[in-house]
Order: sequence, then structure tokens, then C-alpha cells
Amino acid sequence: MLGEGMIKGLAETAKNFAGSFVSKERMTTVEYPEERIAPIENTRDFPFLVYDGNDPMTGLRCVACQICEKECPPKCIYIVKSTDKKPDFVGKMQIYPTRFDIDISVCMSCQICVEVCPFEAIKMDTEFELSTTDRFGGLLYDREQLSRSNEHYHKIHPTEAAEVDARLAEEKAKAEAKAKAAAEAAAAKAAAAAAATPKQAPKKEPGA
Repeated sequence: MLGEGMIKGLAETAKNFAGSFVSKERMTTVEYPEERIAPIENTRDFPFLVYDGNDPMTGLRCVACQICEKECPPKCIYIVKSTDKKPDFVGKMQIYPTRFDIDISVCMSCQICVEVCPFEAIKMDTEFELSTTDRFGGLLYDREQLSRSNEHYHKIHPTEAAEVDARLAEEKAKAEAKAKAAAEAAAAKAAAAAAATPKQAPKKEPGA
């Protein structure tokens, strides 16, 4: 029948409209900002930098490899690499970014920076209320503004963060086992070399 689909659509709309007066489930409109819907775990808005521990600058995972800067389609990431090294969260000497800026007004939330980072240092946040009257300076975030703790990462993306932590722990265990095996091999080699060196007989004193 001509217009049957339109009639069905109008009937569904009328049903939801009438039902919204008696059933909260049919109230599809949220009175924002008084009411808010919690973002789903896979929500992604803009990037942030992950740090471990309590100090954002010491625990920052980023080592300024600049892969994300090169791969960023809109070129909104700006990194300046340090000329020295400093100890990271676990005490390992690392290069670090002296500058790490992201222009949020240009970022397209594509998540490519997250995909290409080999150090799990950059992730996508769920924060979206970033409006400001300063269109340029107010939306250019530096490394201090971008830094978020690993606890924050676990809070907004618990499943993904748990997988990342497990993978990092596994890689750390493998690296420690490799270093231990290398140290044991070096010690064994040194011991074998010492055992193979012939001992010299003590010299006799004249007239003995």
C-alpha cells in the first residue's frame, strides 16, 4: 500500500512519544549538561600521554621517537627531542621530549598516533568538553596538559589498559631474563678463561 512505511514510522513515533510520559526507557533525549551519559569504553576523542608513577615528567613513557609526529595525517603533533638522557620511571636512561604539543583544533581523532607508538605512550582520552574562547593558544596542549597517569588510562579503558600492562610486563620479563642469561654466560666465560690459564710455579730464591 502506498505510504505504508510512512504510516508505520508515524505510529512508532507516536508510541514512543506517548510512552515517554510513563516510561523512562522511552525517553531517548538526555537533558545535557544536567544529565550525562557515561562514555562507552571504546570512546575516543583526543590523545593524551601516559606516565607511570606519580611524577608526569619522570614517568612519561614517551622517548621522543617522533613516529607519531611523522605519521599524523593533519600534522598537529610537534615534538622536540632532548639532547641528553635522564632516568625514567624504572631508572633506565632515556631520551625524552623537551616539547610535545598537540593542536587539538586540528586533531581529527583518527588514533593513528596510538597505533604506531611502539612504547604504549600515547592513548585516546574520552574528554570532549574542551571548548574555549582562545581558539588557537587555548587548544594547543603541551606535554604537561597532555600527561595522564596509567591509573587514568585504566579508569577510562580498563580492558585495553590491562592488555597493555600484561604485554609490557611480559616484555620486561623477557628483557630481564635475556640480561640475566647474558650476565651468567659472561661470568661462565670468565671463569673458564681463568681456569684455562696455566699457573706459574713460584720462583726459587738464589742459593735455595
